[in-house]
Amino acid sequence: MADPPDKESKTEEATEKKIRDTVEKGKLPHSRETAIFGSFVAILAYAVFYAKDAAVDLGVFLSMFLEKPESWPMNTEADVISLYKDVMMEISRAVVSLLVLLVVAGVGTSVIQNMPQFVGERIRPQLSRISLSQGWKRLFGVQGFVEFLKSVAKVGFAILVLILALSDSVQRLLEGMITSPVEFGLVIRGFTVDILVVIVFVMGAIAAADIVWSRFHWKQDLRMSKQEVKDEMKQSEGDPIVKSRIRSVARDRARRRMMAAVPRATLIIANPTHFSIALKYVRNEDSAPVVLAKGQDLVALKIREIAREHNIPVFEDIALARSMYKQVSVDSVIPSQFYQAVAELVRIVYSNKASRRQVS
Repeated sequence: MADPPDKESKTEEATEKKIRDTVEKGKLPHSRETAIFGSFVAILAYAVFYAKDAAVDLGVFLSMFLEKPESWPMNTEADVISLYKDVMMEISRAVVSLLVLLVVAGVGTSVIQNMPQFVGERIRPQLSRISLSQGWKRLFGVQGFVEFLKSVAKVGFAILVLILALSDSVQRLLEGMITSPVEFGLVIRGFTVDILVVIVFVMGAIAAADIVWSRFHWKQDLRMSKQEVKDEMKQSEGDPIVKSRIRSVARDRARRRMMAAVPRATLIIANPTHFSIALKYVRNEDSAPVVLAKGQDLVALKIREIAREHNIPVFEDIALARSMYKQVSVDSVIPSQFYQAVAELVRIVYSNKASRRQVS
């Protein structure tokens, strides 16, 4: 079994066929950072538009629960279950908007990168997915190294953002603690939004760079060696040897079909050795003489041999035979410029037949 070509030998850009086949298998460039960026955008949108109202509603519910515990009887198991349902319902109301935004962001970032499609190949069990060697390559190959660098960059960036964002947080938090609980909540919300804005901005830059890198790496992986390009051309256009063999078989079949039709000919036009044309003309049946067979050299001699075996008259006319051979097609009527010359020969054939009938 031949070894697969190495990276150095893959110097050619991927052909359209390989790209199309790869896309049909669902192997498309995908940026993980784009999904993370979309998630932070969803969280930021939630913090700006929904978090305040959700927190207030949840706070009102919890304050009622804590200030008036006697309003929530817990004497039976049914009372506990009812309280549990109420608490979970309030918490769900507070976070349902966030969950919806996260789902929309996840689907949206995937659709933006590649249109969704069902590919059975992606869910088919493959031994390579549990191969130790393939796993080692994924972890310590170029892609794994890039993923490691991105992770380190993201962690370093997160630490830097937190340091910058929290530089004046102590003073802001101290000032907020002496205000009302509602105002202090707004301080915390503003502080959170500031952090999220910075994270979204930088994650957007990382996601954009990762999209460019993922598509570049995808195209690099699709590169082909010169031999792969040649093999694909053979597959798409057909192997020249096989095509030559097919043409040869087709010619042999056509030749045998012509030879089988020669016995039905009315006459043969030939020069001494090079060309032979077998014509059929039946009065009240054919509008013009029809070419049953034509051949050159050995095929021409074979046509004349069959003609002799079946007593078909052969007319030797070098100029007419050469001219007709170039312009007529098998199973077609002769061109009009040959009508007069061939009509004279047909007349001779029918006259000879009439003479033989009179003699007999």
